Amino acid sequence: MAMTAVARETVFALRRQIAKIEGTLPERLQAPAGATLDDGAGTGPGSDLTIVRRGLAAALPDAFLPIGVERLDAALSGGLPKAALSEIHGLETRDAGAVAGFALSLVSLILNQAQGLPILWIGTSEIFHEAGFPYARGLHASFGIEPGQLLFSEAPRLVDALWVAEEAARMTALAAVILEIRGNPQRLDLTATRRLHARAQGAGRPVFLLRQAAEPEPTAAPVRLIVASAPAVPRATVAGPLAGSIGHPAFTISIGKSRTALPGQFTLEWNPDERRFEERRGEERRERAENPVPVVSLSRGRKDPAAASGEVLAFPAVGSSVAISPAARDQPPPGQRAAHLSPRRAG
Repeated sequence: MAMTAVARETVFALRRQIAKIEGTLPERLQAPAGATLDDGAGTGPGSDLTIVRRGLAAALPDAFLPIGVERLDAALSGGLPKAALSEIHGLETRDAGAVAGFALSLVSLILNQAQGLPILWIGTSEIFHEAGFPYARGLHASFGIEPGQLLFSEAPRLVDALWVAEEAARMTALAAVILEIRGNPQRLDLTATRRLHARAQGAGRPVFLLRQAAEPEPTAAPVRLIVASAPAVPRATVAGPLAGSIGHPAFTISIGKSRTALPGQFTLEWNPDERRFEERRGEERRERAENPVPVVSLSRGRKDPAAASGEVLAFPAVGSSVAISPAARDQPPPGQRAAHLSPRRAG
């Protein structure tokens, strides 16, 4: 039995409301007869409606923050949503620097469009004690961010950080809000992320959820990016690559979740002079050199086992032909100590 026009519009309106709550795109198999992006069907100026036709997304041109890499923006159907919650994950604690650097790169892109508005970075005391704060001079040199544009809120507990983030996400006086969390705490559940996403939609501002050493879990964020550091290539000169030099910072970006459900992995370089991303592809990639010396195993119970007991990790074996420094030759034989280092007796 065919649906009437009124019933079809009612179903579509319900789908739109559900999509706004869940932070996903409303799907429709067939648009109303004669409906266009500029007519009164809810897709004209001032509307946040996005229509999916046969898997292709058509949205307002100002609804996304383009990252500036054509293939990545295409996989994300235009970039990161401006009025939404977006997740940026680091699978290991050691990825905290890469996650923060990528977030600051996004902040630099945002400030190009929202000049004069500050950014609020929220975290717990544990987060800032573990990863530290961004360096003020580095903010300006690498990202063009003035120290006064980046505000920090250090909360003693996670519940306090979530409260600050929810209140800040509704403010239009901020260009963006960054909430940095470690692991997978129970308080940061689907309900909490829905509140953050709804506040971001209401204010029309992005909220970035940075997660250190976290596993993917259901949230209201329509986009989840997994970030890790990538090896830097030598600096490029007129005569070619400069041997022994370190080029621009690089990131490995994996799409863990997106509106289009298109997976992908990209290696991006941040150009601090031009303040934009560039993709490293094909022959430009240089794999990280393999270290023949075993290293400490990965954290969080991952696959790589620890080195066998008694295996040499860093120092040469006894009797090797490694040169000994003069300072080492001056040391006293085992069992002997200098007079001024001998223990003193009382009495």
